[in-house]
Amino acid sequence: MHRKAHRGLAIASTLALLITAAGCSGDDGPGSGGASVPGVTDTEIVVGTHMPLTGPASAGYSKIAPATKAYFDYVNANGGVHGRKITYKIMDDGYNPANTQQVVRQLVLQDKVFAVLNGLGTPTHTGVLDFLKSNRVPDLFVASGSRSWDQPDKYPGTFGFNPDYTVEGKILANYAKANLAGQKVCFLGQDDDFGRDSLAGVEKVLGAGAVAVKQTYVTSNTNVAPQIGAFKAAGCQVVVLATVPGFTALSVGTAARLGFKPQWLVSNVGADHPTLAKQLGAAAPLLEGMVGTNYLPMQNDTANPWIQLFTKVNKEHNGDAPFDGNTVYGMSVGYLFVQVLLAAGKDLTREKVLDAVQKGGYQGPGLVPLRFSATDHSGYGGQRLSRVSGGVQSYFGPAYETDEADGAVNEYTATPAAPPANGVPTVS
Repeated sequence: MHRKAHRGLAIASTLALLITAAGCSGDDGPGSGGASVPGVTDTEIVVGTHMPLTGPASAGYSKIAPATKAYFDYVNANGGVHGRKITYKIMDDGYNPANTQQVVRQLVLQDKVFAVLNGLGTPTHTGVLDFLKSNRVPDLFVASGSRSWDQPDKYPGTFGFNPDYTVEGKILANYAKANLAGQKVCFLGQDDDFGRDSLAGVEKVLGAGAVAVKQTYVTSNTNVAPQIGAFKAAGCQVVVLATVPGFTALSVGTAARLGFKPQWLVSNVGADHPTLAKQLGAAAPLLEGMVGTNYLPMQNDTANPWIQLFTKVNKEHNGDAPFDGNTVYGMSVGYLFVQVLLAAGKDLTREKVLDAVQKGGYQGPGLVPLRFSATDHSGYGGQRLSRVSGGVQSYFGPAYETDEADGAVNEYTATPAAPPANGVPTVS
């Protein structure tokens, strides 16, 4: 179902061709308990990921895994985790599900990774769930808000990270209901669980008949003029976008060419202002007034201690790359993974790391709680709204949390945790 919309993609999986498929020594070496654990030796933990370093979702997203690796390198420079250094193997899948299956098989069968961490994409990762399950590979903190990752009975080793798209749709719709009442709401979403789950959340709050026009896109077709034209013809005043960054930029740019100026309400995965501004170039002012969501510190909040930490890590271990929300995201994933490794203990096994995630109670950069438990694998449970004003993206109003069912959208008022003094978590 998820692959149909993406079979037309012919993106070369560059890194998969460049990286030699070398077997990892972790399969031969013992953990401290003496048992052979894939990807684990007395001195190293090898984990891997699939990421769109090229292709239709690479705008912004290609920066995530390097930022995670930079945080691991920072931790490694500070002694590692229980004396082990983290090695992160990053494989390019071009956001093409066929490539994803190829590179994940290489990571598991040849590189013998301990776990797959933060594999990105709803259509891409869906196709490797059963493979990872059958090989008993921990599938941690998937980079997508699909509700598919929150199936502990069916996929006990898979955990999300992002707030699920239905939660997000409810929060965006709650804003529209409170602030844009009476305006015609329309929706553009990716033609997979990303779009469908987002629309479900919008309709839970506004009602099934409240979305006047519903359109979808596929990442293999960069012409969204028919969809945007339909919105203009219908007199849409508010457009909710469940779009990856490249298609957020395409939608906003196409609308401007068609003389269509709605209020944009944009999914967190496609609302990072620096990424969009780079895509639009001279047309970046078209983003003015865009409302988005996020659940991590804003990249431009230089007074935030997490941003100060991640900026330092970026300078020291990521070549001082341009710093945006994708950088913050990647390092936040890295921080959580280190917390989990510490909680799993020195005698590291795959079972122990899964038990550690399910134990929950983790605090990090997030503005809302992580929900991990034995019965909930969904990751963050809410978001805060942002707006672009004067070319700057900033938060406004409270953070919100809700569920993927019919629960209310409630304010969340707890103060986020501060990072440890040296930026490396300790065993709680």
